[in-house]
Amino acid sequence: MNEDVKNILIVGVGGQGALLASKTLGQVLLDAGYDVKVSEVHGMSQRGGSVVTYVRYGKKVYSPIVDKGQADYIVSFEMLEAARYTEYLKPDGKIVVNTQMIDPMPVITGAVKYPENLEQKMKDAGFFVDAVDCLSLAQQAGTAKAVNIVLMGRLSKYMNFAEEEWLKAIEKLVKPQFLEMNKKAFALGRA
Repeated sequence: MNEDVKNILIVGVGGQGALLASKTLGQVLLDAGYDVKVSEVHGMSQRGGSVVTYVRYGKKVYSPIVDKGQADYIVSFEMLEAARYTEYLKPDGKIVVNTQMIDPMPVITGAVKYPENLEQKMKDAGFFVDAVDCLSLAQQAGTAKAVNIVLMGRLSKYMNFAEEEWLKAIEKLVKPQFLEMNKKAFALGRA
């Protein structure tokens, strides 16, 4: 295992903006001079199903896949998705999660109930969990669609990249008419 390589899982539900989140993160890392591998979004990305994207960076990265027990960070758009992927986290890894709860199909159909107290259960299992109401912050920035950028702002608190580097990446990827809203969303997440 290459100790110089860092691993991040971005997990959520289709349609929440995981692709822009992974592109933003990838851009920050590329601009910082790292070799970066970003997997495609895996899952039912357009149907509200579970999605996961792997982001790996370091001096030299050979594969985009993150193995169980190797993730430095899990960035989750939704509480159940964070809990679903905890086995991928390193012992000293961090979970950055939106407190939003989106019912998966088995809950919608009434086959099962949405698990209760997931944040506390993850903490009780020994995981570092930074849970934030990213949806409210995104709405404060001007659009519920900015949850992804709020999450990137939150993640940025734990990574050694300047705020300016993140904002430059956002400028490269976000359409001009949505730029100020996304910058505000990033700032709210970071705060």
